[in-house]
Amino acid sequence: MAAEPDTTTIAVTEFKSRCLSVIDNVAQGRTGPVILTRRNRPVAAIVPIDNDLPDLWGAMEGSVTLAPGTDLTQGTGEPWDAEL
Repeated sequence: MAAEPDTTTIAVTEFKSRCLSVIDNVAQGRTGPVILTRRNRPVAAIVPIDNDLPDLWGAMEGSVTLAPGTDLTQGTGEPWDAEL
């Protein structure tokens, strides 16, 4: 596994003593991903999560078509049982 240029590599034992600061630095973008090694072999990676959520407002716009003359405020006439 080749490391990216802005990737930091640290041993698991070092990570144990600095884990909170390492996680905070990665999460806040101050450092790139961190590769954890055990006996000089990569075993895990700490990477930031992409928090950019898609905008859901209007996501379904244009996906529903109504037949001409349809009144959505009028009931169907079918009986139904609803519990509150």
